[in-house]
Amino acid sequence: MASTVTTEPAENSPVSSRPGYGRLLRTRGAWTFLLPGFAARQPFAMLTISIVLLVQHTTGSYGAAGAAAAATGVSMALFAPYSGRLADRYGQRAVLIPGVLAHTLASLALTALALAHAPLWVLLLAAVPTGASVPQVGPMVRARWGVKLQGSPLMTTAAAFESVTDELTFVFGPLLATALCTAVTPSAGLVTEAGLTLVGGLLFAAQKSTQPPVGAETGHARVKHASALSVPGVRVLAVTFLGIGSVFGGMQVALAAFTESIGEPGLNGVLYGVFAAGNMLSGVVCGAIAWKAAPQRRLVIGYTALAVTASALWTAHSVLLLAGLGLLVGMCIAPALITGYTLVEGLVPAGARTEAFTWLTGAVALGQAAAVTVAGQLEDRLWDGAGFLVPMAGTVLALATLVALRSALVARQRNRTVARGVGHRVPVTVD
Repeated sequence: MASTVTTEPAENSPVSSRPGYGRLLRTRGAWTFLLPGFAARQPFAMLTISIVLLVQHTTGSYGAAGAAAAATGVSMALFAPYSGRLADRYGQRAVLIPGVLAHTLASLALTALALAHAPLWVLLLAAVPTGASVPQVGPMVRARWGVKLQGSPLMTTAAAFESVTDELTFVFGPLLATALCTAVTPSAGLVTEAGLTLVGGLLFAAQKSTQPPVGAETGHARVKHASALSVPGVRVLAVTFLGIGSVFGGMQVALAAFTESIGEPGLNGVLYGVFAAGNMLSGVVCGAIAWKAAPQRRLVIGYTALAVTASALWTAHSVLLLAGLGLLVGMCIAPALITGYTLVEGLVPAGARTEAFTWLTGAVALGQAAAVTVAGQLEDRLWDGAGFLVPMAGTVLALATLVALRSALVARQRNRTVARGVGHRVPVTVD
């Protein structure tokens, strides 16, 4: 029986070589979407802190500021997958351009309402379209890597590279937003976020040659467009990423409360920086390793380590111990994120991967928003540092789900021939 497989021209395929960042960045056409992609995703890291600083300034309430930021995060998490599905169906450019324009207008409208001292309920309503229209550039970049590296061991390296890139944006973005809001004007952060979204998003949308092909371009226009969430493995990964989001949200609140309780609020940024540094360091290392273990096994092992270290956070009663545990927790997060994104390549057809990535990104944002809310209540009602119970509960519950349903993460063989969205690969008939 003959079957059809796809191969990539030799100059584009590093399958036989050891994966590494140097070879990844030499992938033909990669820089055409990497640079504008980095610029376009930078505003996303500025959004939450810009809203918090602006709304707190105009209302005098951190509670109101947190509510507005949470409304933005929840709406982004709920609407992001639909943006991803539309991008898979109609092309990234078709979704990006109107999305970028809508987000720019929504961000400026929220800024104007806050400066006009509008009631909180009006700010919450304005926060919804601001979050819902956030351009999903990170998942779109990952989808472009999937096109370039179909079947290559460099997929894990690409996932690691994207994880490190995300961490870099969340290091520089909040710093830039804070500097603008404190040194210029409280509205400068959100206005700059809107401007960068407009310019960076349009530049990224202009890179048409590297965007994943859609149905008409692949010759599979009649293929039914099922949701990526219909894949059982994607649902398991979404729960897993919810747990990761609980770590981010819980750490943000609990660290602020802990440092405030010991009279050293300035240490909050230092401790969170240590946590982020651990994440970046392990991400770099993870991408440089040629893994032999199956990604499903790596995810279970890595997530177990994350749950164990996160469960120990609430026991820390000194800055040094908390810094050490935070470093370990950060080092466990990146491998879990990287492996989860890598698994999508085998679980989801190419025509639904952007949506799949947005489900995972949205799950992190939703977990973070829920964790911020719950951790804040725990800090107010219990003891200083009680917010650290949220990362423990979130990761333990997610780990239980992952272990129980890990079989869903094994890619099933498809009985039909598909182009898998890679137009430049050459069909080869083998016996």
